[in-house]
Parts: sequence; structure tokens; C-alpha cells
Amino acid sequence: MALTWRSFDFFESTPITPSDPASRSFFDNPAHFSQSIASVCSGSESLFLGGFDGTVRIIGSSFKILRQFTAYDNGSSVTHMRQVEGTSLLVTIGEGGAGEDLEPGQPVIKVWSLDKVNKKDGAPGLLSSVVVNNGKRPFPISAFTATEDLTQLAVGFANGAVVVIRGDLIHDMGTKQRVIYESDEPITGVEMHVEAGVGLTTLFVATTARVLKVVISGKGHGQPPKTVEDEGCGVGCMAVDRRTGEIVVAREDAVYYYTLEGRGPPTAYEGAKKLVAVYGDYVALVSPPTPAGESDTTRRRFWGAAADSIYTFTLIHPELRIIAHSETVLADVKHIFALWGDLYMLTLDGKIFRYHEKTLQQRLDMLYQRNLYTLAVDLAQKCGMDAQQQNIIYRKYGDYLYQKGNYDEAMTQYIKAIDSTEPSQVIRKFLDTQRIHNLIEYLEELHEHHKATSDHTTLLLNCYAKLKDIDKLEKFIKSEGDLKFDLDTAISMCRQGGYYEQAAYLAKKHGEHDLVVDILIEDSKAYNEALDFIWHLDPETAHPCLMKYARVLIEHCPSDATQLFIDYYTGKFRPRVDVPITAEAAPVTTNGGFAAGAANAVSNLSSLLPLPYMNTTVVANNNNGTAKPTVGDMALKQEAIAIKYTPPKPRTAFSSFIDHPDEFIVFLEACLQDDALSKEDKTDIYTTLFEMYLHKSNEKKSDSHREKWEAKAKSLIEADKSMPTTREKPQIENSNVLLLSHLSNFRDGTTLVKEQSGLLFDIFRSYTSAKDTKGAIKALAKYGPEEPQLYPAALSYLTSDAKILDEAGPDELASVLEKIDKGGLMAPLQVVQTLSKNSVASMGMITPYLAKRIEAERLDIQENKRVASQFRTETLARRQEIADLGGKPAVFQATRCGQCSGALELPVVHFLCKHSFHRRCLRVSGSGTGTGAGAGGDDVGECPICMMDNATIRALKKSQEENAERHELFRSDLEGSEDRFRTVAEWFGRGVMGAGGE
Repeated sequence: MALTWRSFDFFESTPITPSDPASRSFFDNPAHFSQSIASVCSGSESLFLGGFDGTVRIIGSSFKILRQFTAYDNGSSVTHMRQVEGTSLLVTIGEGGAGEDLEPGQPVIKVWSLDKVNKKDGAPGLLSSVVVNNGKRPFPISAFTATEDLTQLAVGFANGAVVVIRGDLIHDMGTKQRVIYESDEPITGVEMHVEAGVGLTTLFVATTARVLKVVISGKGHGQPPKTVEDEGCGVGCMAVDRRTGEIVVAREDAVYYYTLEGRGPPTAYEGAKKLVAVYGDYVALVSPPTPAGESDTTRRRFWGAAADSIYTFTLIHPELRIIAHSETVLADVKHIFALWGDLYMLTLDGKIFRYHEKTLQQRLDMLYQRNLYTLAVDLAQKCGMDAQQQNIIYRKYGDYLYQKGNYDEAMTQYIKAIDSTEPSQVIRKFLDTQRIHNLIEYLEELHEHHKATSDHTTLLLNCYAKLKDIDKLEKFIKSEGDLKFDLDTAISMCRQGGYYEQAAYLAKKHGEHDLVVDILIEDSKAYNEALDFIWHLDPETAHPCLMKYARVLIEHCPSDATQLFIDYYTGKFRPRVDVPITAEAAPVTTNGGFAAGAANAVSNLSSLLPLPYMNTTVVANNNNGTAKPTVGDMALKQEAIAIKYTPPKPRTAFSSFIDHPDEFIVFLEACLQDDALSKEDKTDIYTTLFEMYLHKSNEKKSDSHREKWEAKAKSLIEADKSMPTTREKPQIENSNVLLLSHLSNFRDGTTLVKEQSGLLFDIFRSYTSAKDTKGAIKALAKYGPEEPQLYPAALSYLTSDAKILDEAGPDELASVLEKIDKGGLMAPLQVVQTLSKNSVASMGMITPYLAKRIEAERLDIQENKRVASQFRTETLARRQEIADLGGKPAVFQATRCGQCSGALELPVVHFLCKHSFHRRCLRVSGSGTGTGAGAGGDDVGECPICMMDNATIRALKKSQEENAERHELFRSDLEGSEDRFRTVAEWFGRGVMGAGGE
């Protein structure tokens, strides 16, 4: 026993002395008390003492006799009592009396109502009285029990019979009795087990030889008793635990527990037992004196002859195997009862002892003193201590183990107390002793309980790194459930420690896509994987990741990165989806875990976590088996899913292609194929593409290389006249073309812009400024017909320098002079003045021109003289004709009518224009706008034949008079004329410049 049970003093033992003198005299007289008290029971805050004289005494909390009454007046002793807790009902059994209706020694059961008073004798109200029949055999009652409602009572006799009484004893509605068990062994105990709601009542019966159970009501009623155990117990050694319903039986070797299913696990506690009672979690035991002759030398040496009358009172805690209190009693124990919140013991000599349980903290302190922390935890849990208070015990236990050097067990206790312990106190201890494994364990639990800070995460990851424990690191970051650590700190520490795969996994798992790309590029240098990861993102997420590392990706993955840019900016971006292909999974190597793949940093990231558009259904279907292959263990095929998004402006991507002109050109050319581009975007792309073509043309000095790229640039700005009108032409501003062409020395570009803008003279001047004679001659040949003034400029340029003239040749000079002469662009004098500015051209070069001009002038003069003479002659003739008409008679010799061609007959009308008409013909024609003379002298109007010409002349005159006031017409005609002197002369000839408008 000493090895398995630990002894403490959890109870304070106090002898009780009644304060009332009458009560004190009753209890202080041992001889009288032992001969007066036959039975004891407690309940409803009172103690009941049954006397041998049939009297019942009711004791209060101060052990004062509050009331007494005679329950039996026929000489019966009150041998058993039962008070129904929470009621005023008291059940008494009287034995040994005699009466008219009673056999000698026949027991009587009475039920009293203590709250009712009989007015005659002041006794409580008697509710019912029942005579117990035992076959008229006068054997004493050895055990008694009853249900709470007093509908069922069981009485055990010393002759081995058990009688069950059923009925309504409270209302005295009659009862029935039946002997349910008979044997040769005396009955030592009876207890009932009632299942509420089921109506099943089971009676446990103990004899000196066995323990039985029998159903006395409910299902199974009427069946014979069943033996539970073939070993019995003594009188007083059977009790019931009201909390659990278990039947407690004390024997010499142990304390046994019985339920409806049978015997439960016993609690070994050796020694003779005389009395047993249940008090909370404790079992109270009274052991009789050790029989004479048995070995107890110390006790006998101390007590002498009195050792044979010394009893032992013990309180044990069966579950904790604790002896909570033990003391010797110098008199036999009559009864043990729980009342008024404490446990009491009443001895046969009238002594009362109160046992008050010490506070939980006092009990724990006793255990702390003996370093029994495990037992302290068990005690705290049994007492319902809250978790925070229990953590204090764990922490104390951990401190104790730490001082002993048992670090592993100490850490176990610190982890149990993690919820109410300052982490720094524990961490500091294990940092000092360099117990990193224990520290890792504690830090992991901190994260598991969501109590870790970023500093704790940093420390834990540093510990992993110091031990190079990749497996634990992987397990930590892949833990299921909510995030238990600071994400940014974990990723940062993994990157610092070189665990790039783990850092990428964390970032990907928690949607930090930009961090994934950052790790793949900055740390792992896995550019292809980074690009592929971006390709798996949705458009809104992919764009910032792509733009952040655009230059790096184009540098290391030029083709794929450019294609990604093209797809995204043309609206064709489709997130990729990795779909596993059904196939035999390749064997997975397990040696090394992450460590085996550390060199290939993120080449198998898909095995850690599905990509954002991973087909999780397919993966789940493939993972139903016991072997769960990852995506990296099986073949994959890529699919694309369409997601609507608005492509950004192409201009935002231009800076990404710095120092990568070839990829930039591919990107720009692809963007031009997008029909959805706005006019502004097209202008940006055309302008930038033009610039890149010119940039490429200057990369190498090879003429073929330059011509190739200049041709591409020229094609962007050429205005092809054959281009369909429905096709939109290049939208590059002329100022941009001029600037870029000038910076890249691309003369064709400048020329084309000026040509499209009509600045032909500027094109020619650009060649002459650059002393490019051949270019100037070509420009003259191309643009001269459209811009004749180029020929005078060409003449001035060709004769400005002897070298230029030699390069051009005399034929070119002659051709220019011919164009000038043919177009009348310069007067000969002007040509001579131009050539005389320097001594480059010789007279021999211009002699043919001058000779031709002189001859042309001479012929022109002759023609002018002829025309002037002709006009003069005609003028004189007209003047003479007018004079004749005014001063001489007119002779009319016409014989036929000018209208009908018939012979003239009077009356006839003659006009001064020599036309004659019949009078009747004039009337028919209706003419009458001129003046004529006829036979009748009437005014017959105007000559019908000359009328149209006269009207034309009058209209011309009127028009000339009106135009004389419209000077802008003269100016316009003059400015558009090649021979302005001739134009002035013509306007004079029209008579519109005469004085007074005549």
C-alpha cells in the first residue's frame, strides 16, 4: 500500500462539542449514549438518532436536540431510519416490540411527516405503518433501503431473506410484500438502482458470500436474481454513490464498484473494513482493530492493551490513489454521514468529529512541496479547475523539470501551459542552453495556438535553417487550416535562408502572386518558370507582375516574353490551365524531400500547390487512391480559358523593350494587326515603329542592312496613290517624321513628308543645302513639272560653284535654260543677271539660249507689228463707215426679203445694215428692238438678222463696265498669268480701264 498510495492530510479534523447543556450531557455520557442510540441517519439539514427505547431525536447544526418524539411505544427499538432528502419524510423501522397484532420481534415500518404535528402528543404526523412479514421468523433486519418516492422498499434479514414492499406509503394507499430472495447467508446490504424515465428498478443484494442483482420493477421483473460476484461483504460495507449510481462494496483486498453491466475496475486497498461511506470523490473507510496475535508491534507498543479497541478512519481518493486523511479512533464508529457541507463521524461513545476538506490551493501546495505536479494536475482537473489555473501547475512542473535537466519533459509541460505563459520566459531558457530542438517544438506550438508574433516566426525559421531541417520547414509552411504565422516574415526568412521553393509555395498558396514572381526571378533565377506562372494568372493579376519584371523577362526569355506581351496587349491573352493527363504516375522519390530538389529551386512548384487556374476536379479525381501523385508526378497538358478584360494602351509597354529593339519591333508590328486599336494608339505605334526602323538601320554600316530597314521605315510614311481609299493610311505626324528622320539622317523620310505636304521647293533646297547635286537634279526632274520655279533655283545652284556645274554637266544647264525659256520663267535679262553673279558659267554655255531668245523676240516683235497694223487699218475702216452712215444717204439694193426670201413687195422695211424685209414678215417675227425705216415710216424695231450679234455686243459691254469695278478679278487674272504685261494689255483692250469707265 505504501508503494501505490500517497498519504496527505487534505482534511481538517475537529471534535464537536454541543453548545447546549442538555445536548452536551446527552453526548458526553458514553455509557448512556451507547445504550440509547440504535440507529443514525441524516438528511434535509438534520441529524436523526433512533433510540433503543423507540424514541427519535432530531439534531440541528449546532448539535442541539431540536426535537424528539416516540416512534414506537411497544418496546421496539428504532433499528433503521431513512430520511428522504429535500422532504419532510422520515422512514423508521422498529424491531423487538410486541403487541396485539404483532408477533414477537416482528418489524414495523412507519412513515412520518415531520412538518405535521399531532396536537395530542406533539409527535410528527404518521402517514402510514406497515408490518414486515418474514414468514413469522423472528430474525433481525440487517439491511434496509428505499426509493426516493417511497414506493419501493427493500428489507434484508439476517436469515438470508429479502422482502420487497411496494405501494404508496406516503398516502397510505396499501402495500404488497414479496420475498424475492432467500439463502443461507445473512443479508449484509441492499441498495437500489433506479433508471429515471425507463421505470427500471434493480436491487443489489449483498450477503456474506456473494453479490446479486434482481429486477424488482420494469423490464425483466420476476426473473430470478443474478449473481454479480461470488464474494460478499460484511454488514455496513455496502454503499451507493449517489452521483454515478454505482454500488460501492468494501472488502479486505479492495474497494469494488458495480453497475448494471457488472463489476467495474476495483481500487486495491488492503485491510479489514467495518464501515464504508461515499463522500464526493472520496470513499470513507473504517477499519476494525487488528486482531490479537497479528503483527502490529509499533501500535501495541504505543497503545498497550488498548490497541485491540483502536479503529482506523481513512478517506481515500480512488481515482488519484490518494489517502486524503487517516486517523485512529479510540471507540467504535457508529455512523459516517455528510451534512452541512462537511463529513461527520459519530462514535459509540457519543464523540462527534467533523472533517472539513481543505481548499484546493492548500491541497495543491502540499503536492507542490513534494513535487507531485502530475498528481496536482489530476487533482485540479477532478476539481474542475479552469484551464488557466491548470496552466500554472504545468508551468511549475516545467520549471521543476528544467531545474533537474529534464529538458524534453519540461518542454512538454511548458507547451501544455502555452496559453497563459509569457513565451519569452520559456524561449530565453532554451536559448541559453542551446536546446534548439526543444525550442523548435515550443515555437511550433506557439504558431499552432495562434500566439506567435513575427519575431517568433523569424526565430523558428532561423532554427530550421541552423539545423538544416528541410522536412520540418516544409511541414511547417504546409500546415493545414488557418494561417498560423506572419506570412511576410515567413516568406522573408525563407528567402534569406535560401529556401526559395518554400518561399514561393507560401506566396502562391496565399495569393501573393507578385511575390511568387519576385522569388522566381530575383532568387531562383527561374525566368522561364516565372513567365509560365504569369501565364497562368488571370489578366488583372498578370499585368502588374508582367510589367514589374518585363525587362528581365525579355532579356532572358525574349521570344516567349514578347509573345506574352503581344497576346496581352492585343486582347488575346488566355490564362493557361494545367490539366493532368491520365497515365501511370512516375515513381516518386522520397529520400530527401525538398532537400533533394533544392538545386532545382522551383522547377516543380506545381507539385506543391495547383496553379491559379489548375483543374482541381481532375486533380481530386486522381488523388482518390492511397498513393497521391502530385501534379509534378504526372504528364500535363495546357489548355486556355477565355476571360474578358480591357487591354491597356500599347504605349504603357514601350519602356519595357528598352535595349531590345528586335523584340520591340515584333511587338509593335503585331499590335498593328489589332483592329480594335484606337486612332491615338495607332499613331503612337506607327511613330514608335518608324523610330525603331530607323534605329535598326543605323546599327550596322552595311548598305544592304541600312537599305532594308530604311525601306521598312519609308513604307510607313509613303502615300501610295494606288492605296484603296478604304484603307487607313499611316498616321504619323509630319513633325515627328521630320524630327526622327533628321536625327537618324534619313533623308528619304524628310523628302516624303515634304512631298506629301507640297513643300517641293523645300525638298530641292535640302539637296542644294547639302551640296547633293545628283539629288538636286533628281528632285528637279521629279518635281520641276509641278513646281516650275524650281528651274530658276536650279539655275542659280548649278552656276554657284564650278564643281557643282562640272558634276551636273553642260547638258543639265542647257536643259534648265530650256525649261526656263519654254515656261517663260525668267526674262533673258534675269538669266544673264543670275549667271553674272559669279564667273562659273561662260558665254559659250548660254549662247544657244540667248540666240534662241533673241530670235523668238524678233519674231514676236514682227508679229506684234503686223497685228498692230491690222488693228489700225480695221479701226480706220470702222470710223469711215460710221461717218458715212451719219452723213451720206444709204442705198438699198436688196430685191428679196431677208426673212422669207421672197421678192420684195411694198410695204417694205429697210435697215441700215442693208437687210430688207416685207412688212408682214417683220410682224410675224415680232421683232422690234432696233430702228428701221419702212414705206409707211413706222418704227419697225431691230433687224432680226443682226439682233443676236447686237445683243452679244451689248452684253459684253455691260460685263466690261461691271468688271471695271471688280478689281479682285483683275488681280486674280494677273497673278495667274504667265505674261503679266500681256494680261494688262488685254484688260486695257477690253475698255475697262478707260477714264470714267468709258
